Amino acid sequence: MDLPGPIHDFLLVFFGSGIILGGMGVVLLTNSIYSAFSLGLVLVCIALFYILSNSHFVAAAQLLIYVGAINVLIIFAVMFMKGSEYSKDFPLWTVGSGVTLLVCTSIFVSLINTILDTSWYGIIWTTRSNQILEQDLISNSQQIGIHLSTDFFLPFELISIILLVALIGAISVARQ
Repeated sequence: MDLPGPIHDFLLVFFGSGIILGGMGVVLLTNSIYSAFSLGLVLVCIALFYILSNSHFVAAAQLLIYVGAINVLIIFAVMFMKGSEYSKDFPLWTVGSGVTLLVCTSIFVSLINTILDTSWYGIIWTTRSNQILEQDLISNSQQIGIHLSTDFFLPFELISIILLVALIGAISVARQ
């Protein structure tokens, strides 16, 4: 989108706040349905980030696949679960929680340090498929197809296997 600078910056901060608040809701809310809806908020805000970046096809795919399919699948699985499996005697804070907090905090700090120490302006993005994409005769959907079959072939196949496992799990939960 070609928005004026202040409006663009405001929308970036607004959508970023939605992602952060939604992510905190996913982790901190005790009701699984509310947590799944918070995940939906995160996924919608990510799609809006794509729209701000003029990646309309990726935004539509994000909305259709992640919000429309994956999040609905998660809500479907959560609704079929039989209440909370935790007893009232289960402690909310355990040693494992502390270790997990320590590991996640150290990963977060190292990622922030890496992001701040990286010279982003010196990076040159060149791949073999970019030479193919420089032709003006190729449409956007053909460019996506070329990227999926060259640069992103392995991640695309791994994601399809993960989605297949999630679908089989949802079917097995629904049959019980």
